[in-house]
Amino acid sequence: MSLEISLAQPRGFCAGVDRAIEIVERALVQFGAPIYVKHEIVHNKTVVNDLREKGAIFVDELEDVPAGSTVVFSAHGVSQEVRTQAEGLGLKVFDATCPLVTKVHVEVAKMRAQGCRIVMIGHKGHPEVEGTMGQVQDGIYLVETEEDVLRLDVPEGPLAYVTQTTLSVDDASRVIAALKTRFPGIREPKKVDICYATQNRQDAVKFMAKRVDMVLVVGSPSSSNSNRLREVAEKLGVPAQLIENADCLQREWFTEVKHIGLTAGASAPEHLVQAVIARLKEWGANSVRTLEGVEENISFPLPKGLNRQD
Repeated sequence: MSLEISLAQPRGFCAGVDRAIEIVERALVQFGAPIYVKHEIVHNKTVVNDLREKGAIFVDELEDVPAGSTVVFSAHGVSQEVRTQAEGLGLKVFDATCPLVTKVHVEVAKMRAQGCRIVMIGHKGHPEVEGTMGQVQDGIYLVETEEDVLRLDVPEGPLAYVTQTTLSVDDASRVIAALKTRFPGIREPKKVDICYATQNRQDAVKFMAKRVDMVLVVGSPSSSNSNRLREVAEKLGVPAQLIENADCLQREWFTEVKHIGLTAGASAPEHLVQAVIARLKEWGANSVRTLEGVEENISFPLPKGLNRQD
């Protein structure tokens, strides 16, 4: 088969993911294995397995971490209860929470302290949502859809909203519109909560989808932002597949396809993208080009004790 491949720009790792992985790697070098990590550091099986081989141990509960050990909080963030628990267990903590998630945590605590009840737009059970809602003891409500907004039962008084950072920009806009219709006085964040990387990657897929017959998204099924990229393409009427790696590709997908668009979620390493390209070349792809798009040059500082100069 003859295939053209267009690569989305930007794609793959964002600054928050880069930082989180570097925190674990530097902790391993500085303090030696094992380093414990609360939850998967980012939602990507390849990244997690690589760090596991280097000596990271991933735990769901801090009770599984021996007293006095070093623990890293994942990029998704944790609740205040988890922070208090880590302190009580005498753990040395390095916080890999993405600074853009931390911004939402600070917003929630501040607005609740001002007497606002808060509506969080996000996916139930996602660790970022659990961490954000766990910044306060009460007065925070979760909605995922416009229907949830209609069913929302909140007491009278000041109301504000925040969002999970990895949502579909378009889906979040509809839920926000529903909130503003039902609660005209609802306060919004000073700055949009959906992160720059999520926005940029979704915009890149929208730009790419008009030019291709199919979109491939490299990312894990548990990755919220990777799932949203697939949905963005599908809503534009373009068939899309979410794949973890090149081994997930199926030749029959491409029988009628001439032009493939390829992107990757913010937690997917570039070498997985390159392996997909290599496999498609084996199957007859003869042209690869990177589309125009935003160049990202953002980086976030590491926690104290893990400076890059160390």
